[in-house]
Amino acid sequence: MPLSPLPDYRDPCGWNRMLPARQPRPPAEGRIRARYAIVGAGYTGLAAARRLHELDPSAAIVVLEGTEIGEGSSGRNSGFANPRDSKIGLSTTQMERAEKLNEFAGEGFAYLLEAMEKGGFSCELERTGRITGAATELGATKIRAMAEGARSHGFAHEFLDAEGMHRLIGSEYYRCGIRTEEGYLLQPAALIRGLADTLPPAIRLFENSPVLGVEAGSPRRLRTAKAEIEADIVILATNAAIKHFGFWRDGLVTIYTYAGITEAMAPEDAARLGIPAWGLLPAHRLGTTVRRIGADRMMVRSLYAYEKPIAPARAREALTGCFHRRYPELRHVTLEHVWGGTTALTMNGSPRWGLLEPGLHGSAGCNGSGLVKGTVLGKRLAEMIVTGDPQEALRAVYGSANRIAPEPFRTIGFHLVSALERRKAGAEM
Repeated sequence: MPLSPLPDYRDPCGWNRMLPARQPRPPAEGRIRARYAIVGAGYTGLAAARRLHELDPSAAIVVLEGTEIGEGSSGRNSGFANPRDSKIGLSTTQMERAEKLNEFAGEGFAYLLEAMEKGGFSCELERTGRITGAATELGATKIRAMAEGARSHGFAHEFLDAEGMHRLIGSEYYRCGIRTEEGYLLQPAALIRGLADTLPPAIRLFENSPVLGVEAGSPRRLRTAKAEIEADIVILATNAAIKHFGFWRDGLVTIYTYAGITEAMAPEDAARLGIPAWGLLPAHRLGTTVRRIGADRMMVRSLYAYEKPIAPARAREALTGCFHRRYPELRHVTLEHVWGGTTALTMNGSPRWGLLEPGLHGSAGCNGSGLVKGTVLGKRLAEMIVTGDPQEALRAVYGSANRIAPEPFRTIGFHLVSALERRKAGAEM
């Protein structure tokens, strides 16, 4: 099978740089034998490893991470977590599915909380509620639909007019918004570090060990630069990078998105940032995410690039513009950290999940909801492997990613759809 390249990250992860230095685990070396080998130490891979150990405690388990914990995609997200599904969970047209998706999201969130409690680590988890903001009339229509959905599902929420938005976040940019009571913010690099560093001792984690190939057979053989690992069962928890192992190329695309964190602000500037802790998601999927960090910083996340990164200078300029449009009185404030991250998108928003070949399983296509969704998918994949439960309920609710047109039609189509969506997004960007 072909080489699995790591995402092309041009800048270090800002979340990780804001934490104390951490000593990574050594890379894999020599010949290693295991019952289970997991490729990828993100939320899916680590959840699978934990659950495998709970169900099969005597088994040898190996986790192979291509980079350092905290520098991979799992540490580069915006740090939003929700025990309810963030995409369909408020739907009024798919009520039954929404309720079941919320149940699975709750299961994933609870599994994360359990790992935090057992591990005794902090990731600055805080229940803040979740704000979705609209800067356009089209966005406002979605906000009204979300409010109707919240009422239908019995979720505590608050509709916010322009004045209410200004009161919460200190910006006059938005027309309206909705704040749901359920919603948490956290430090994603601290979370993925904590999950990795508190794995049970029986689980062997190797960092800076990108897998160069997975050979068929029983047992399967995985190669890294310095090691050969034999495993009876292999899990590819690499999200979009699974394509480079030769799987699901017809159903996944890799998207780069970008984030920045401001320098620490002067007290008089920080006083303009609204209530002490909040996070805002855009009404349009291509819009800009913003959140307050601590007492004196802001994070802004925007921009989408297809299959390859954009120049760091361009990302910095665009993110700075997004921030200053929302807070024009803070034009003198600069971004201290800017970085990119990847996610895997599918046409219909469903993941690819399950058995690939005998002894080989995979999970990919988190569609930007990887923290909680990836956790429950990893947990349930481990349960399927050990118990033989086919997980039909999960499959029925999440569905399966449909096929995407082959190249060059895929690239052409992506750019056409992106242009249309950017036009719809307008001021949400």
